[in-house]
Amino acid sequence: MKVWTVANQKGGVGKTTTSVALAGLAAEQGMRVLLLDLDPHGSLTSYFRQDPDRLDKGAINLFMAREKIEAKLVQDNILPTGYQGLHLLPASTALATLERKAAGQGGLGLVVKQALTAVADDYDLVIIDTPPLLGVLMINALAACDELVIPVQTEFLALKGLERMVNTLNMMFRSNKRQVSYHIVPSMFDRRTQASVSTFRTIRHDYPEHTWPGRIPIDTKFRDASKAGVPPHLFEPSSRGVDAYRSLFKWLRRQPDSAAVEAGSKTAGGAR
Repeated sequence: MKVWTVANQKGGVGKTTTSVALAGLAAEQGMRVLLLDLDPHGSLTSYFRQDPDRLDKGAINLFMAREKIEAKLVQDNILPTGYQGLHLLPASTALATLERKAAGQGGLGLVVKQALTAVADDYDLVIIDTPPLLGVLMINALAACDELVIPVQTEFLALKGLERMVNTLNMMFRSNKRQVSYHIVPSMFDRRTQASVSTFRTIRHDYPEHTWPGRIPIDTKFRDASKAGVPPHLFEPSSRGVDAYRSLFKWLRRQPDSAAVEAGSKTAGGAR
């Protein structure tokens, strides 16, 4: 089982759309996919017509039972999406209380990793959607993932958010002595505007080893697919946006996973 986390400390960059699009394409190829919503706003949960304000199932129950996480508990909190091969572990607004609780409790940073380990045989791919701030939920998502996908809107203000995100990652890698491969995905690209083109070039120049060569264009079909509660590739298979996500999905699957990167780094270090 592989775990991809979709994250950025800036909101409105296309995290939920990216999560659903990649998950749908994976399921289309016969993979067993779990979508995990760790954002208290529950955009991913709402996408599949679940109400974060009313759910009694979801990720919050994993944190409540953090010392007794078993496969059955995780499975009992997973919901069908109505699409073959695609399941959802939803968010509820109760997740917003975790930051306050975490201040007085320990052992919350690895809850998601433990939960996913318990159901590792049930899925080929897990995709985690995250809140746009660094806290216990983001830390859980980063600790659990093999690969990190960072959508970045191609506009100037997004560059500062990307810089903060990369600094956060470097800080966590140093403290945990663990490497996670991260991939920057330029999103909401509009080739008609100089700001979008210039920002895209800046991202590729400043982060050449971590940036996907393509870009996700602005596409109104994403909004329409979300309104209909349908994965983009099923709503409009030939749209520009879906074509871009297909390219991204293929590219991500070709990247070496973090375990291989870390092993290679250790081998290189030992050879010196």
